[in-house]
Amino acid sequence: MTGMVAAKQKRVRKSPEERRSEIAQAAVRLVGEKGYYGTSLKDVAAAVGMSQPGLLHYIGNKEGLLSMLVTDSYDASGTPDDFMASGLPGSDPDRLLFPSYLRYLVRYNAQRREMVRLYMNLESEAFSPEHPLFDYFENRPEAVWDHYCRYPWVIPEQLGSWEESMKPVVRLCIEAMDGVQLRWMRQPPVDLYDEWLNFEAMIFPSPLWDNYR
Repeated sequence: MTGMVAAKQKRVRKSPEERRSEIAQAAVRLVGEKGYYGTSLKDVAAAVGMSQPGLLHYIGNKEGLLSMLVTDSYDASGTPDDFMASGLPGSDPDRLLFPSYLRYLVRYNAQRREMVRLYMNLESEAFSPEHPLFDYFENRPEAVWDHYCRYPWVIPEQLGSWEESMKPVVRLCIEAMDGVQLRWMRQPPVDLYDEWLNFEAMIFPSPLWDNYR
């Protein structure tokens, strides 16, 4: 009998990485459904079969949970670096194409619907200055621009340099992407990728962008 108990205890022991993954998955679902304010740490702990003190060991506090979801999960994947490692058309670092990366990002996001729903929910909540992500979303356009400026994108020669001409284009892409993703969450559903292609044709028009997609 003692051996059976020991075996059972051994089976439920998980690594910190596994625990953090479980916490993130549960929090994505709960916060995506109920929002930040509607989700308690008790809810998250119960969803992963932990005590609340045990949960706090991994996240520190409720704001630490947001950092796990947004900074460590959402922002850390689907990046230009991931695109360059993909080997897909347009991902060659010597001829890195921005519209190609955005199509990659849309496809990537289409596979993580719950995470996108979480992000859109948090963005709506964060209009309140008291929300812990208020500054994050207020500064997001500038932060995205600064991040993309680190990469050697190849754009049409007529536009000049990336820094000179592309900031308004990146802003439009952020706004269009947010709108397409929000529409994707509604009924009747739209195909996220096909819908994005309609916006791509307007933001990166022919014939200017034909060899730079």
